[in-house]
Amino acid sequence: MTIKLTQAGRLGAAPASRPARPVFRILFALLLSASALPAVAQQVPSSSLAGDSADAAAVPSRSVLSQSMTLSDRALLLATDFNRLLVPGTGDADKSAQAQGSVKTVLQRALALLGTPYRWGGTTPDNGFDCSGLVGYVFRNALGIELPRVSREMAQTGDLISDRDKLSEGDLVFFGRRGRVDHVGIYVGEGRFVHAPSTGKDVMVSSLETGYWSGKFMQARRVHGT
Repeated sequence: MTIKLTQAGRLGAAPASRPARPVFRILFALLLSASALPAVAQQVPSSSLAGDSADAAAVPSRSVLSQSMTLSDRALLLATDFNRLLVPGTGDADKSAQAQGSVKTVLQRALALLGTPYRWGGTTPDNGFDCSGLVGYVFRNALGIELPRVSREMAQTGDLISDRDKLSEGDLVFFGRRGRVDHVGIYVGEGRFVHAPSTGKDVMVSSLETGYWSGKFMQARRVHGT
């Protein structure tokens, strides 16, 4: 009888201990899942966000810059890529703090006008800009500098820079045909410039190193005071 009771007691105790095993397995599985989370979290950004981080930190492709951009594209470009260009200290190492501040002000004024419609003879944001109207407006309002009204006369102002490899942010870049200047923009760094291109287009950023404007480049000028 004692043996039977003992066996019965053992048999009765066994069912009470069985429910703990599934719970233990569930807890063990959860611990394994939790330990795997850091590895998953490290892998996801490196693959799915690599392109986004590269686009935010690096210069946009020249093929994109050479095309017309939507307003949201311009806003994104201004908020990411050009924000880096406007940080003090991005110019030449030998520039004074005052010169860096002047260049930054010029770039801020110019880039704030992205999307303004082109208009022949235009000199204000409300009425639109032609190429020299845009440049004149930026330098007048950013630094109080009055530049000649037309691009060919602007090309006689400041210090000549014939080598495009020596360009610095804020320089005026000039384009033309048959040795005659007929277009001007403001260099913003990284082989790009902001300008009012032509009828039907808005103030935009274009590449100086490839495409149409690369072949039309003639010279650059560094305006005194920048």
